[in-house]
Amino acid sequence: MDLQLSDDQVLFDKTTARFLETSCPLSSVREWAEKETGGFPLEWWRRGSELGWTSLLVPEEEGGGSVSGHGLLDLVLVAEEMGRRVSPGPLVPTNLVASALARSGTPDQRRSILSGIVSGETIAAWCLSEPAAPWCGVRTVAERRAGGFVLDGVKAPVEAGAEADWLLVVASVEGAPTHLLVDPGAPGVTVSPVESLDLVRRFAAVTFDGVTVPATAVVGEIGGAADEVERLIHVAVVLQCAEMAGAVDRMLGVTLEYAFDRYSFGRPLASYQALKHRFADLKLWVEACLATAQAAARAVDRRSARAAELVSAAKSYIGDRAPAILQDCVQLQGGIGVTWDHDLHLYLRRVVQDTVLYGTPAEHRDRIADLLLGPVGEDGDV
Repeated sequence: MDLQLSDDQVLFDKTTARFLETSCPLSSVREWAEKETGGFPLEWWRRGSELGWTSLLVPEEEGGGSVSGHGLLDLVLVAEEMGRRVSPGPLVPTNLVASALARSGTPDQRRSILSGIVSGETIAAWCLSEPAAPWCGVRTVAERRAGGFVLDGVKAPVEAGAEADWLLVVASVEGAPTHLLVDPGAPGVTVSPVESLDLVRRFAAVTFDGVTVPATAVVGEIGGAADEVERLIHVAVVLQCAEMAGAVDRMLGVTLEYAFDRYSFGRPLASYQALKHRFADLKLWVEACLATAQAAARAVDRRSARAAELVSAAKSYIGDRAPAILQDCVQLQGGIGVTWDHDLHLYLRRVVQDTVLYGTPAEHRDRIADLLLGPVGEDGDV
């Protein structure tokens, strides 16, 4: 991704790419996919944290710090490199929780939880989506009780939910969204792993049945999490888009190389005019994915007034185009492209999974319409 990188960012990008290539090649991705839980060794995640993967959205006084002074743009580089290698690890949920705690957490929360996230010792998951609600709707309820709250509801899918040491739950307190830190081992919390297309990223359904949560678990203000939730959605979608763009860029390169190496009737496949046109179209779409993801990342980093619009534009475009690009790559690879041994299906799984998380392309198009035209009322008026 061309983000007009500084020398430090170039070094950081190359270091991340080299670490992923040596410590987590695709052979390891396949091996880790066979694990029943986790999908990655914790020691590997800690080593990645030492490179800064978990600290880029955290200020220096809390043990974090960025490479360029723009933590999100630095983190986007990591997401893109992970997309290029379909790497495992809770990059998105852990950074979302770290960001929320750094901005709104109490001194005790930052000391006891945030420090562990930054060091890679603690895994955290953000619980937003619900199976019975719109993708950003909240039906999980936290009722006030003496000294705290009682939490009831279901969150799914929750990335890294079964591996998390802490859950940051979006719940409704008297009709207003509130962030609550919940121990997954608390009485009344049930974490059930769920199947997903992605072979190495793990998801879970988390059920809260009369869970007692102390008042000290509130992150930020009671009923004041709406703006923070929106900001975290922006960050999550930006990282998703960078990951998907990196994945399709890598696989187009692999497919193009195959087309030059594969001969038909004495000529490389890439020399046929019809295939040249298809590759030209694919290249155009890939570059548009990279540029759209870049624009969204910059807008969120700069807190642009158009950030919400550009984030949804990126997700709606890349979420539609990325699976189509990879499906075309499967066809261009011929019979080998549909085999288990080929790596293409790993990338297709990752991209399709990303497409439906944090809002589908159709849902983000609806968000764009609401932003530009205003919400539609029951009588159909805008």
